[in-house]
Amino acid sequence: MAVKIKLKRLGKIRSPHYRIVVADSRTRRDGRAIEEIGLYHPVQNPSRIEVNAERVAYWLSVGAQPTEPVLAILKKTGDWQKFKGEPAPAPLLQPEPKAARPTFDAVSTEDEPKGEAITQKAKKADKKADEAKAESAESTEA
Repeated sequence: MAVKIKLKRLGKIRSPHYRIVVADSRTRRDGRAIEEIGLYHPVQNPSRIEVNAERVAYWLSVGAQPTEPVLAILKKTGDWQKFKGEPAPAPLLQPEPKAARPTFDAVSTEDEPKGEAITQKAKKADKKADEAKAESAESTEA
């Protein structure tokens, strides 16, 4: 029986996430697995990769063959280089912690309004009022 380390797809249509599983090579993509050994969430930024290094090393040592996508993941995590005896790759990027957003009260006290907003309608009304004052001033002069 040939054993493969492959991805099992889960999730909705446009938000996939995968489990890294060990399965018989004849089973379908999302079929029955012998063991789940990791996670891969490509949609998150940066992608989330979690691999149980001990179990990967065991399955590779007993002859399980990784598929191409899994091989790329194992190379990123360094498990493939450890298995082959090569130097480890650079560490993966860790997500930066998000800065706390200021609350509404803190923002409102910092910036006081500097003037009123003038809309196009207000400008037209002001022009009409100015014209009316100018006409009434001309009529009173005559």
